[in-house]
Amino acid sequence: MISQKLFAKAKTLIPGGVNSPVRAFKNVDGDPFFVQRAKGARIEDVDGKNYIDYIGSWGPNILGHAPIEITSAIHEAAKNGVSYGIPNAFEVQMAQIIVDWVPSVEKVRMTNSGTEATMSAIRLARGFTGRDKIIKFEGCYHGHSDSLLVAAGSGALTFGEPDSAGVPRSFASETITLPYNDLERLEEVFAIHGEQIAAVIVESYPANAGLVFPQKGYLQKLREITRQYGALVIFDEVMTGFRLARGGVQELENFEPDLTALGKVIGGGLPVGAFGGRADIMDMLAPVGPVYQAGTLSGNPLAMVAGLTQLRELDKRGAYEYLAEVGEQMAQGLRKIFCEKGIAHRVNQVGSMFCLYFLDEEIINVDTVTKQDFKFFKKLFWGCLEEGVYLAPSPYETGFISLAHTNADIDDTLDVIESVVAQW
Repeated sequence: MISQKLFAKAKTLIPGGVNSPVRAFKNVDGDPFFVQRAKGARIEDVDGKNYIDYIGSWGPNILGHAPIEITSAIHEAAKNGVSYGIPNAFEVQMAQIIVDWVPSVEKVRMTNSGTEATMSAIRLARGFTGRDKIIKFEGCYHGHSDSLLVAAGSGALTFGEPDSAGVPRSFASETITLPYNDLERLEEVFAIHGEQIAAVIVESYPANAGLVFPQKGYLQKLREITRQYGALVIFDEVMTGFRLARGGVQELENFEPDLTALGKVIGGGLPVGAFGGRADIMDMLAPVGPVYQAGTLSGNPLAMVAGLTQLRELDKRGAYEYLAEVGEQMAQGLRKIFCEKGIAHRVNQVGSMFCLYFLDEEIINVDTVTKQDFKFFKKLFWGCLEEGVYLAPSPYETGFISLAHTNADIDDTLDVIESVVAQW
């Protein structure tokens, strides 16, 4: 098979044969396939096999793969140059849409990735508050900058330990890692270290441990306690921003963070990120303030055009109602299949995002997620892949549905899953 030959070659040239670890299929004990082309809700590998895709480039492709509106817009923009390193009008248009759609954002700066956005937001929070320490939550992923590759310490009040080789302990010592949805621990840490904490960074809906939702009152209490101690809240909406609502999860939860990190959907499939928030905080950034942040390709015209086109399409298609409909169709169908089979499960779903867990227990945080039966997940993944349905190759990842997915696509997917499960 061509994919096998490509992967063998890739491993001699690229560490692990991939440019991002989850692509390596390590969590499902196998090797990846290579994509040749993609259109709508489907992808085709280099061996000519087709799949219904529930990855969508890990979230950005909310219109589906290669929508004509975006490819045409990129083509037209590229005729005028692919990068300038000089301000362009598309940057201003993108900033205007973000400010108009996300009430907490008064000013915004573009970056080239979600990792850059969260890293820069943390630096800005430290510069604004004059404090060094941050809080993050177990199971929340905010990119691979040093301050965020931190595992929990041995107790509620201990600082983190490096979660990756190459991260100095001195960096990790400024990060406190806590379990998500645990108010008691959060209050305890603030009671001890509150005057030293610059910011709490949190995924709006943690979606790197599957899909976890905040318990009732959790976000409101988080907002109260940070205001009490003068710490900022950085809302990581890289994954959820413009995917679940025009104003993201902060619109759905009526939550007002100080800073917001964005990415994925705002690039239309091209590399992009952004962070924004209150004007008094954002004006601490160079060139008007002392906090330095820069990017040669930030605000790249092709990424801006692709993102603008995608956002405008979402706005005029009544997108979120349809995505909620097909998301619910998927979730209810999965529940029916596994209930009838008598297999313990839990399906978390909101809008176009969903995750299936193999345990029957409320998903509180990453500790709950790790209790599930991973053997079932691997069997489901490989069975579906064989039948032309591509789910995330990890039990810790969220599935994404696009506007290109039809009700018939969801029905076909559920039929495949039902046939796979029937063989267990």
